[in-house]
Amino acid sequence: MDWQQEYNDKRISTDQAVEQIIDINNLILGMSMAMPPGLLEALGRGFREDRLPPLNIYYMHGSEAIEKHLLVEDLIGKFTPRCLFLSGHDRKAGKELSNKHWMEFVPASFHHVGRLLTEHIEPDCFMVTVSPMDRHGYFSLGTNADYGASVIRKAKRVIVEVNRHMPRTFGECSVHISEIDALVEHDAPLGELLESEASETDWAIARQVAEYIQDGDTLQMGVGGVPASVLKLLENHKNLGLHSELFCPSMVNLIAKGVINGRKKRIMQHKHVYTLALGDKAMYDFMDDNPSIVGYPASWVNDPCVIRQNSYMVSVNSAIEVDITGQINAETIKGTPFSGTGGQLDFVRGAFASHGGRSFIALHSTAKQGSLSRIVPCLTSTVTDTRMDAHYVVTEFGCVELKGLSLAQRARALIGIAHPHFRDELEAQARSLGLFG
Repeated sequence: MDWQQEYNDKRISTDQAVEQIIDINNLILGMSMAMPPGLLEALGRGFREDRLPPLNIYYMHGSEAIEKHLLVEDLIGKFTPRCLFLSGHDRKAGKELSNKHWMEFVPASFHHVGRLLTEHIEPDCFMVTVSPMDRHGYFSLGTNADYGASVIRKAKRVIVEVNRHMPRTFGECSVHISEIDALVEHDAPLGELLESEASETDWAIARQVAEYIQDGDTLQMGVGGVPASVLKLLENHKNLGLHSELFCPSMVNLIAKGVINGRKKRIMQHKHVYTLALGDKAMYDFMDDNPSIVGYPASWVNDPCVIRQNSYMVSVNSAIEVDITGQINAETIKGTPFSGTGGQLDFVRGAFASHGGRSFIALHSTAKQGSLSRIVPCLTSTVTDTRMDAHYVVTEFGCVELKGLSLAQRARALIGIAHPHFRDELEAQARSLGLFG
């Protein structure tokens, strides 16, 4: 078949692509590195020139391009941005806008997002970045299987932005030319999310978590200094596996050294499973055309029923605050969304359900230069993980296992890993709450 001819027939300009969505209500955008910058710029022009209806735009983890082209003051009211997980770019845009309520937040567990965007929200059009087409007529979703691999099959209209910088990856990332309605070409380096330098507190926490990780464990690591530091402490381990929501640069080194090889995994043995990738150019180059690295939709990767199939599953994530009964808030600050529900609870439940599995919630004991305790008497905001789900909680002052503990035992254990400056106050608050006799 001459797939190149079909490619040429479907190739249009970004402004022509905008003309194809003048009759829709809901536009879904690819997540993070899969957000198409050329199309976003054209969308901004379309709204500014009143060529587009006041549609709803759904997405997760906004990129620099959406902050620059769409989440701007002069487009307030032209469309409704509905975000299911906020990035730093979303937070920055939100702070600078005069209408703080324009951007709307949609709570959702990550493994439900594909279903929400195809069954509960009508996917009129999906726009996403893909790799160049191969000789068989296939593009790749590259860094982002996430909800893209689900939505692209169900959207009424699919418009892709072909970018030579998007790596070609395997798994359920392939999209055939026959499955898309139009394409634009726009080469731009992928955004990079560099791992921040770990602090002494990060290392103190990471060393405690690493002590619990054994040869043959399968890992899921979240975002932040602690998970990245844990990975750097595992170079002498053997036969680790990867079944992770996130693929990040610190994993590359362990794969290259053969530490992560997937040999002991129960499902997808020898494969490094992810649903989204955030990192640097070196990581994207490592992923490109690498058959060991496979991306699958979050509806599968993050499904606790799938996660539990790998024995000795270890989940490491972070939190904003933990209360003394074990409730965990990882998404809001003083009632304002900071990130999102994401996939943390998916892996907390999936890891504990696996044979020999463990889940860790890691956090600094204080915030704001030590003026606030992050171990608190009661959560001030959302419950991301219930107290029934909490397993291990770790600060720089210790690691406690909460499973099987009474409320009084939990309170004493968590107060014991709070910063010493706040322990007396927390104990007094625990007594006032009736947790202690």
